[in-house]
Amino acid sequence: MTIKITVLLENRRRGARLLAKPGLSLLVEDGEKRILFDTGPDDSAARNAAQMNIDLASVDAVVLSHGHYDHCGGIDSLPAGMTVICHPAIADERHAALPLPGGGLRIKKLSRNVNYARHKTVCTRAPLPVSAATLWSGEIAVDSPKAYGLLNPRGNKPDYIIDEGVLIHRSRRGLIIITGCGHRGLINIVKHCQKITGVDRIYAVIGGFHLRSASPLAIVKIRRFLKAQHTELIIGCHCTGLWGQLWLAGPGARTLKTGDVIRLGEDELTPE
Repeated sequence: MTIKITVLLENRRRGARLLAKPGLSLLVEDGEKRILFDTGPDDSAARNAAQMNIDLASVDAVVLSHGHYDHCGGIDSLPAGMTVICHPAIADERHAALPLPGGGLRIKKLSRNVNYARHKTVCTRAPLPVSAATLWSGEIAVDSPKAYGLLNPRGNKPDYIIDEGVLIHRSRRGLIIITGCGHRGLINIVKHCQKITGVDRIYAVIGGFHLRSASPLAIVKIRRFLKAQHTELIIGCHCTGLWGQLWLAGPGARTLKTGDVIRLGEDELTPE
């Protein structure tokens, strides 16, 4: 079986006719279901899909990794009545903030007022099958979570991005893990996927890894961990950063850009 991933939106693009914006949207086809993983910040992913002759109305399910606008902001551009799978906290209001004694200074709103009522929204903290071989991870447990800004318009409650989840595909070569941003930490994410599936081997890790500001030591620690899981493919994009891409996957690191199409087969990865 082959899993096909089409990049509808990423920070960069391959061709001039497509749009590129900070954000992520991937169309994942696992041979049974067509799954839209994240929607980007606005209607850019939908416009790119139209340019690529992809009918988003035929998508079986939309899976949202978390509630930051660059991943869920495009939901209103999709046809009404779609099945949307996400965490119950996805609609929380959240802000980037400058840490200060006793709290923080809000500097940018990171959430967006999205009309989820237009769709058949399934909110769950627990893992949920999307197809026979692909599932939504549900909430990822983290012993010492890192805060990314603040929740709510008032007060100083830290935002640990508890709503972040990933898409997991079981293949004969191991798990294929597709991440939106990786706020919960790549090691924590992989361990969670291994735990809920009972599969230790990792075939591929693909998506945003949130390593733009990570130290070399932190990246080396992640690389060693992934190597110990016999990970064959590490494909970073969106918020991974140049050093994250190079240090994790090496000089021949693969990246994804808007317009790319890749197929992960049982024997190889082939770009189209």
